[in-house]
Amino acid sequence: MTMSSILTARRSPRPRRVAVLSIHTSPLDQPGTGDAGGMNVYIVETARRLAESGVEVEIFTRGTSSSLPPTVEMAPGVTVRHITAGPFEGLLKQDLPGQLCAVTAGVMRAEAARPEGWFDLIHSHYWLSGQVGWLASERWNVPLVHSMHTMAKVKNRDLAEGDAPEPTMRLIGEEQVVAASDRLIANTDDEAHELVDLYGADPHRVDVVHPGVDLDLFSPGDVAGARRRRGLAEDAVVLLFVGRIQPLKAPDVLVRAAAEMVARDPSLRRRLVVVVCGGPSGSGLSQPTALIDLARELGIADLVRFEPPSDRATLVDWYRAADVAVVPSHSESFGLVAVEAQACGTPVVAAAVGGLRTAVADHVSGLLVHGHDPRDFATAITSITAQPRLRGELSAGAHMHAAAFGWSSTTAGLLNSYSAAMANAAVGTAVAAVPS
Repeated sequence: MTMSSILTARRSPRPRRVAVLSIHTSPLDQPGTGDAGGMNVYIVETARRLAESGVEVEIFTRGTSSSLPPTVEMAPGVTVRHITAGPFEGLLKQDLPGQLCAVTAGVMRAEAARPEGWFDLIHSHYWLSGQVGWLASERWNVPLVHSMHTMAKVKNRDLAEGDAPEPTMRLIGEEQVVAASDRLIANTDDEAHELVDLYGADPHRVDVVHPGVDLDLFSPGDVAGARRRRGLAEDAVVLLFVGRIQPLKAPDVLVRAAAEMVARDPSLRRRLVVVVCGGPSGSGLSQPTALIDLARELGIADLVRFEPPSDRATLVDWYRAADVAVVPSHSESFGLVAVEAQACGTPVVAAAVGGLRTAVADHVSGLLVHGHDPRDFATAITSITAQPRLRGELSAGAHMHAAAFGWSSTTAGLLNSYSAAMANAAVGTAVAAVPS
């Protein structure tokens, strides 16, 4: 084979069909509880847009109920396939490594029923899926693109007080997946550097692709109407937390900050409402009432309102109704909640960690707080709620900043990465065919 033919092989078309692996959580699950969160939203939104661009997507996930059908059409061109592996219910994420062999067998079996070469590429999400994708990519002879979403070494470095560190098994598993992947998708430049510095990733195989937000759905709107629908007083000072209730997400920092705000200004008690929208998850499952108990201990139980995970339309109401959205996480690969809130014109007060430094433009769309001292969060939140002019400026900045994070841009970035992975694989095959 000549060098000309090798270069021709490099001009690889984009994939016709992509196998997406989301083993530990289904894109059909409601974000905000269990193991469902921003990753679920990411997979749903990008899969739909990939399909709209002409790429068929099949999402493999572990079945968690015997009542689930083997396959579900999530959207035109997007199929969710449930793989039977282990008990349907009651299997914790930390126990899933013991079922990866069964999951892999199920994925292989599904592909074997198709014509040879059915999938052009695999995109795995989270390290458990990466382990399955590693073997499948070698068996099918197709490139593996992997998204970490969270990294054990980063979580352990920024561990919340009292939270359990990620096990060695996960650290080793992540290192293996990084080494096996043809391309790695990082949400931000910070994450790209962490992949290189902490995991030894080849920087030439790391692509930075920002997650997005549905800018048609999440947009500024009628604040008074949103407050009426959510049962909030027109003059209430509303602080909003959206996400899974676990130490990593640090909702306790918001509750303590609210107590500090009331201690500084007792008159605020009449108007302050702290909305926590989400359910216990991860290590938070061991103490499901911890946040309720904390609010009671701090004497503000009457000010904290707990809401179950909400559908997207209801979330829009919550974002629009809030004066400030608070994202005090100890670690975030990006922070979709922050971008969704800003897209609705709501300023964000967030911890200056990880992807939040990209998701929030400090003093433009919100305020970044260094550290997790509730007093510092109280000061930042109050500076917005007590100054209508500043809040107005940040609200306008929030909407403008979020406008740069559309899902169409994310999908275009993924397609570029897919093409690069396929092109490199084609070159490798072509070079291997050249007589020595």
